[in-house]
Amino acid sequence: MSPWGDTPTPRRFYIHDDLIEDVRERHGGDSPAFALAQELMAVVRHDDRVSVLTLQEQIAALIARGPHSSFALTIGIGLAGERVARQVHAQAGWFPAIRRVDLTREEDARGGYTVVSPTGVSLAGQLAAVEMATPMAIVDDTIFSGITIRQALEALPPAVRARAHAFCLRCVAESLPPLQALCPVTPGFAAPGRVLDEVSFINASGLVRRGSIRRTGQAPLAFFERPEWIRAWFPGRADAVIDLCRRLNLLLEPTGAPSLPASV
Repeated sequence: MSPWGDTPTPRRFYIHDDLIEDVRERHGGDSPAFALAQELMAVVRHDDRVSVLTLQEQIAALIARGPHSSFALTIGIGLAGERVARQVHAQAGWFPAIRRVDLTREEDARGGYTVVSPTGVSLAGQLAAVEMATPMAIVDDTIFSGITIRQALEALPPAVRARAHAFCLRCVAESLPPLQALCPVTPGFAAPGRVLDEVSFINASGLVRRGSIRRTGQAPLAFFERPEWIRAWFPGRADAVIDLCRRLNLLLEPTGAPSLPASV
């Protein structure tokens, strides 16, 4: 089955709300964009299968799994991982020295995924420029299949990986054991169940902002531009979700260019 075709309707669907406050900050609480964002979130959560996760509850859950002494170096996986590391450090003090390694997952032409650097600098090249201090933390926002953070961990020298500890805000629990064979992994929230058919995760911003779907050699997409996914995720409400996403996208990305959340 293609990773983006024949999408199952997950029994539990988790949405990280990185949209509402970002739109409020950028456009104002009395703006048409904020009203649309609120309406969209009300529509998508109108299903017992759907749970909306907030940033602070995930950070609090992660910190509650501590405490940890400060790490000599923290690698943030992409912009999202770097932001999470800074947000957790602001409350827990675990990550005083943070470096970003740019990795992202792309759809390839064969119906699968590859992990690439969006900057064009190889992972080996990025890590070569980072002092391999220990103990080291590796931080990502989400561990879904685990292929991105696994590639980062496997690229570390064995002596460094032996003293590393990985963290994320949310994950699918079944993806953790292969990673925990490499180093300890601590999530804020771990959802039980099989990836895709029993449990799935998305960021709310990905519904309306282009970039969550990256494709080799092609422009990025927002989730609403994959209507088959929206129909699987929100059966019975897909048309309303797509319409709201399209209208909100025109306000958030009027030029059609991808934009990143300001406060993930």
